[in-house]
Amino acid sequence: MKKTNKYDTSDLIEAQFEPGSRGRVLKNLFGIKSKREMDRIEFREYVHALEKLISIYEQDQRLTADDVCKIHKLWLGSVYEWAGQYRSVNASKEGFMFAAAAHIAGLMSDFEKGPLYQFTPCVFESRDEITRALAVVHTELIMDSSLSGRKR
Repeated sequence: MKKTNKYDTSDLIEAQFEPGSRGRVLKNLFGIKSKREMDRIEFREYVHALEKLISIYEQDQRLTADDVCKIHKLWLGSVYEWAGQYRSVNASKEGFMFAAAAHIAGLMSDFEKGPLYQFTPCVFESRDEITRALAVVHTELIMDSSLSGRKR
């Protein structure tokens, strides 16, 4: 009988690196191995997503957790198979552990009821208020929920 490691996540696509990338580039739909090239592709897709999002969302739209997933899918869906889905593996970056994968759905629900409800739509009077709103929403997403914390 073959012994298996119940904590092994190597069979999950989001936990795999592109072969030949020296563990620096996540498995992707283009087979890109160069981190510099992947950074360029992700930035290009970011610009394309912003152009599309301007026509999708109204200025007075309140965002939801589902919108966050849709935005992530729009941005990186052509690059990564798992784009727009909650992480199913635990992740860290430079020694910092992101929220445990098992808690992502609940944390995203809290994120929707808290910062997303409080700060969207982002129609504030001053630049300082807008800056604060963006900073809080971004920080809460990254620190508490982290769809984007996939790099290991």
